[in-house]
Amino acid sequence: MTQQLVLYPLLLQMFLSIVLMFCWRKISWQRVISIVGSIINVGVSIWLFSYIWENGTQIVLAGNWKPPFGIIFVADTLSATLVLLTAISGLAVSSFSSASVVAARLKFGYFPIFHFLLLGLNGAFLTGDIFNLYVWFEIIIISSFVLITLGGEKAQLEGSVKYFTLNILASMIFLTAIAVLYGLTGSLNMADLALKVAAIENRGLVSITAILFLVAFGIKAAVFPLYFWLPDSYHTPPSAVAAIFGGLLTKVGVYALIRVFTLIFVGDQFIENIILIMAVLTLISGGLGALVKNNLRKVFSYLIICHIGYMIAGLGLFTEVAIAGTIFYLIHDIIVKTNLFMVSGLIFRMRGTNSIRNLGGLYADYPKLSLLIAIPLFSLVGIPPLSGFWPKISLIIAGFQAERWWVVGAIIFASLITLIVIAKVWASVVWKEKKELPVRLNFRYFDKLITIRKAQMIAPMIFLSLVSLYIGFGAEHIQQVSSRVAGELMDNQQYIEAVLGK
Repeated sequence: MTQQLVLYPLLLQMFLSIVLMFCWRKISWQRVISIVGSIINVGVSIWLFSYIWENGTQIVLAGNWKPPFGIIFVADTLSATLVLLTAISGLAVSSFSSASVVAARLKFGYFPIFHFLLLGLNGAFLTGDIFNLYVWFEIIIISSFVLITLGGEKAQLEGSVKYFTLNILASMIFLTAIAVLYGLTGSLNMADLALKVAAIENRGLVSITAILFLVAFGIKAAVFPLYFWLPDSYHTPPSAVAAIFGGLLTKVGVYALIRVFTLIFVGDQFIENIILIMAVLTLISGGLGALVKNNLRKVFSYLIICHIGYMIAGLGLFTEVAIAGTIFYLIHDIIVKTNLFMVSGLIFRMRGTNSIRNLGGLYADYPKLSLLIAIPLFSLVGIPPLSGFWPKISLIIAGFQAERWWVVGAIIFASLITLIVIAKVWASVVWKEKKELPVRLNFRYFDKLITIRKAQMIAPMIFLSLVSLYIGFGAEHIQQVSSRVAGELMDNQQYIEAVLGK
């Protein structure tokens, strides 16, 4: 039974999607099935993580074809961690969606597509084949495109065109890179590619291929200068959709960069320098973008971009301390960004607007909820001992050890900008006196909700806030996981031996 455990998160999400399609018009059933299925998924993901932690990397061979032939699924500590984080975020968004997404959208397949998206995310994290990574990326794009357009509002359609166009361009570049890589090596298995790419004598051609992958994944991860599609699209769909997008979609691109550039393209100083330059410019441009925006969702969108820079910086520094900082930040960022977009949705339900200039008085009207909102906001800043503080320390130490002072400077600058932005949000949205809004905006939709719907909106924010607090106050446990992942990534021979038996 445990031999096939790697496939359980995939099979469960596929099963949920199919069952939900049979309940197409039964909205109340869909809500219950989605939440219960998501709770089960968290349990399965914890089981998988525990098994991998105790027994090491596990593989499943589709059709029993021996590697490097056939399709293979691989679960190492990194994959199992991301599957668990996907399950945690998925459960929170499932509950939040049940209360916040209007019935008209739910009737057109919201929940089946939502779980199909989670299927694609889990598949991307668990595949051991570079072409199947592309296939899972396409499943993610198709599902997310449906979710971002569901409702057909003008702003959604405008944002979806930019989102879809840039992601399809990234997919074309990705597919081209795979074709070149296959032409060079005759293989698609990532562990086998690690051995064959290292043996290629024409290193210039290898570097060009690596740049193709860097551009493709860079678009999906929204790094500088390839990020401009994100802030123009992530603020348009319902806040539940934006939460799963902000928490997980860009992180798939980060995961792909980490996997490919620690396994297949390793030791290229030129590529590492490019990654570092992109990271620094991402930190600066994302932070400055957040500083000048007035829409709360756009502010959070630019902070997604800014904080992707931290993770990419760790990859560019390419030391075990830096990679551990990247993984720690990845864990923290998935939880906090998912929570922040749900927070923006809650604020919209309370005030009828996301304009920072028109918001205010939140603490006076909702003091307890304001204190709850403070947790993800200040975790994002990294105020010690909250979750965002610890990975930045690792990245700064790694920057000093590598004598990359300009990278350290960019990390500190981005942290300062984040502090200023969040202080502005807190002062404007929570502390200042409430403005008199037009009647059409001041509808206080949240107050009109029945108690169970309010609970379904607030409970996931409490849940993710508790997870964030655990990451911060239990940092030694997260650091242990991050250090183990970093050790496995830096010593890719472990992965290769687990897959190929060499």
